[in-house]
Amino acid sequence: MTEPILPPLKPIPIKDRVSIIFLEKGQLDVLDSAFVVIDKNGVRTHIPVGGVACLMLEPGTRVSHAAVTLASRVGCLLVWIGEAGVRLYASGQPGGARADRLLYQAKLALDDDARLKVVRKMYAMRFKENPPERRSVEQLRGIEGVRVRKMYELLAKQYGVEWKARNYDHTEWKSGDVPNRCLSSATACLYGICEAAILAAGYAPAIGFVHTGKPQSFVYDIADIFKFDTVVPVAFRIAAKNPKDPERDVRLACRDAFRQARVLHRIIPSIEQILSAGGIERPKAHEEAVPIAIPNKEELGDAGHRG
Repeated sequence: MTEPILPPLKPIPIKDRVSIIFLEKGQLDVLDSAFVVIDKNGVRTHIPVGGVACLMLEPGTRVSHAAVTLASRVGCLLVWIGEAGVRLYASGQPGGARADRLLYQAKLALDDDARLKVVRKMYAMRFKENPPERRSVEQLRGIEGVRVRKMYELLAKQYGVEWKARNYDHTEWKSGDVPNRCLSSATACLYGICEAAILAAGYAPAIGFVHTGKPQSFVYDIADIFKFDTVVPVAFRIAAKNPKDPERDVRLACRDAFRQARVLHRIIPSIEQILSAGGIERPKAHEEAVPIAIPNKEELGDAGHRG
């Protein structure tokens, strides 16, 4: 008996999805054609996986093959993380990357002049002003570090939070102070949706420009552009309340901040704008290239395109 032919899926564009959902202590599976998480008592909770950009799977979560398959088909990124999201162990890549986008990104990163132009564009978008002239990538990175530390101090003063320094030990999570725990949880949320968007656009999370040498270098590059407009103020606002469960409060507040700031609408267009600053023409897709996994009738590079 042959299996019934399933109708083609029509994935929801990234920009129209819920940003992020955290799951812990349950089993993800597909039952009765529904994507569900089952708790220890057998209670099912339906998750609209096709309308979510990223599922963050915390310790205690098990995933069936059917669940991974469905998440991949609808373009939902699965990320396996540590407690409170402070460590990333593995992530999926729904749909696969686009060779033309990867070659374009790598060419920009390998060309010193193009890379500097990209880094300068990132600086301008992050700080809303042009960077100093005649500075190398390393010098701009140092200038950014000084400005970021000062911004932490100013936000801490604004929200009345005692601030020492950005410091935490991911092996002893509870040993960190509340402001650092809030910041780590907040940035983990942002990293998740940025990685989902980068993969959706067909690029590689590892090929960065300011950050290099790490599996999520480009994720950190893109997240830095949105960090101080979204999650960092949220983290300090929550820390000022000294909550019993700061991680949970931060996640809920970040989800609201992402929606209010329309972050999912902005990430992919920002990526295209940043890379185009390198001055290198993007190669055309090969005639035998696999079509994009999430079609979108809008112009190329708009949110929702993914290789």
